[in-house]
Amino acid sequence: MSEYMEKVEREMQRWEHKTRREPSMPAKVSKRWQNKINSRLPERFHAVVTESVRQMVQAALVSSDYLSDLDKLEDVPLEERESIFDKRVTTYKRTAAVEGAGTGFGGVLLGVADFPLLLTIKMKFLFDAGKIYGFNVDEIEERMFLLHVFQLAFSREEKKKEVFHKITNWEENVRSLKGEAADLRDLDWRSFQLEYRDFIDLPKTLQLIPGFGAIVGATANYHYLDILAYHAKNSYRHRLLNG
Repeated sequence: MSEYMEKVEREMQRWEHKTRREPSMPAKVSKRWQNKINSRLPERFHAVVTESVRQMVQAALVSSDYLSDLDKLEDVPLEERESIFDKRVTTYKRTAAVEGAGTGFGGVLLGVADFPLLLTIKMKFLFDAGKIYGFNVDEIEERMFLLHVFQLAFSREEKKKEVFHKITNWEENVRSLKGEAADLRDLDWRSFQLEYRDFIDLPKTLQLIPGFGAIVGATANYHYLDILAYHAKNSYRHRLLNG
């Protein structure tokens, strides 16, 4: 095994341990605070986020909204793929940071607008990641895989373990998952977005503060793209090396 592949194996082991661990006490306390925040935010705020997530999932399943001009990589060694992937991550993190800073300057109105904009950046990144790792993101099964990676990145610990099992057993589960395309169009968007919101709540709420929100927005968006890239990289590594 090459030195690079040994590094990959170590990082995948750490990814599995981190993803499957039990909820920590700080996470449980944070959840209680998030419930209080959710209950006090205006209904319009919930409605915007819910609709944004609903449109994101539907677009990911059936449209070409998130496709870029990046070609699917064929017959490329993993190390070269990941060099290209890392450069793409840097570009998307900068884009997300600039977007978060811009909307953070405007307080509540622009802060609400940040949710659909950031979702679009995240999904475009995931579609590019799929191509870099050599998968055909035109196929419904691959688009569903991207949505599972999104859930893995932005879910609480309990949900992470469930989604992690699906991702790491993707080839075994893909037949049953094919039937989920229709279900995903009809799922409980409010619950789906709250799962997402539980992960990002406090920083994105602070982003609604005019002026100060620009600093929070830039930092938070950069960080969340980093988290998404971490789970995308290891999810695709697992498929390539264990498929």
